Amino acid sequence: MNFSKDNQKKIYTIDEIKDKMAKYCLYQDRCHWEVEKKLRDFDLIPEAKDEILFKLIHYGFLNEERFVHSFVRGKVNQKMWGRNRLRQELKMRQIDQKLIEKAFKEEIDLDKYWNNLLHLTQKKFNLLASERESFKKINKVKAYLAYKGYEFDLMNDAIETVKTKE
Repeated sequence: MNFSKDNQKKIYTIDEIKDKMAKYCLYQDRCHWEVEKKLRDFDLIPEAKDEILFKLIHYGFLNEERFVHSFVRGKVNQKMWGRNRLRQELKMRQIDQKLIEKAFKEEIDLDKYWNNLLHLTQKKFNLLASERESFKKINKVKAYLAYKGYEFDLMNDAIETVKTKE
């Protein structure tokens, strides 16, 4: 544990950084963007950063495709996100469009997706039960569903389905 006298920031060896980054990737699937962002904390020269990234990829700690599939599956099943929100979040992480589309095809069960949308629509309608003006209520529901990332045409279909049940 070496400390530089200037700013008391801990200095790590390359092997220590490799171990830290391996643990970081083991805890949860990561994409290259997240790992590179984390590596910036260590003020590495480009060659050292490249060596660490190479080792993480080589030993299977860092796998972009596995990350995308895991991310899509998790956010659809746990947070009930729609495709628009997923796409936005993955693009922010600099994920290739082809990987995104492949994960959507393989990880999004259309029945589950529709049921998530219906569930969120019903839940929001229930929360807005005291809202008297129907137009305002529907706009609030649409805003919520858009925030969650659902497509406009599916939102309208879900709203109509929920309204007919009432």
